[in-house]
Amino acid sequence: MISCVPSKDLIYLQGNPIIKKDIDRINNVPYKLQVDDMINIQIQSTKNELIDISMFQKGGGSNNNNNNNNNNRNNSQDFGGGSGYFLDYSIDNHGNIRLPYIGEINVLGYTTVEVRKKLEEKFWEWFKNKDDVFVTVKLSGIKYTIIGEVNNPGPKVIFQNKVSIIDAIAHSGDITTVGNRKKVEIIRNSITGTEKFIVDLTDINIFDSNFYYIKPNDIINVVPLKQKAWGTGTTGLQTLSTVISVFTLLTSTFILARNL
Repeated sequence: MISCVPSKDLIYLQGNPIIKKDIDRINNVPYKLQVDDMINIQIQSTKNELIDISMFQKGGGSNNNNNNNNNNRNNSQDFGGGSGYFLDYSIDNHGNIRLPYIGEINVLGYTTVEVRKKLEEKFWEWFKNKDDVFVTVKLSGIKYTIIGEVNNPGPKVIFQNKVSIIDAIAHSGDITTVGNRKKVEIIRNSITGTEKFIVDLTDINIFDSNFYYIKPNDIINVVPLKQKAWGTGTTGLQTLSTVISVFTLLTSTFILARNL
């Protein structure tokens, strides 16, 4: 009975519904860019004769070609499955990205909105009318790595602005029967160093947690339950089958030894 995994350990988001109208989360603070993040930059202008827009589109060619490249972007959750690695801008070890005409610009610790404003200020030096240029800066998806007791572990990328821990688990094929849903580890690199947080996915109050939304480059580790190490089975039927098999083996061994 001890070796079986209780059903309450397999059910997500247990408890009474949250009735709070306002949930104050640290996740509402805009994400600040870090080294190795990928950002997508789109430049549009009504004065193409003043600036070669195609120079900024890493897919090459005109805006139409760039749009086609974006449409053809592979939205696979597997890391490296998309073409964004070749089309977007990577933040180097010094926190810089390198753009045509502008050169290197530091974006480390800035939000995507702040980066957009920095780029607009650079372009406004060339345009009399600020409305002649339109800049869009987006984070190129949320990259994370999930390991442990999930059906599809490995590096993943989800092309959304925000990704919850539930999204990350679901995109990884869900937690296995012997995965500990009550102690899911989130390992995160920050300016202060490496941090590790524990979240309980069986508790509905996870929605009110500061770690409900993951951040780019997070590592999610789903540790196994003790039942996996015991190896007697995860359900009552499996455990009963194991016990019967062991009992049959012991009985057969005893009878054979007695007849010798």
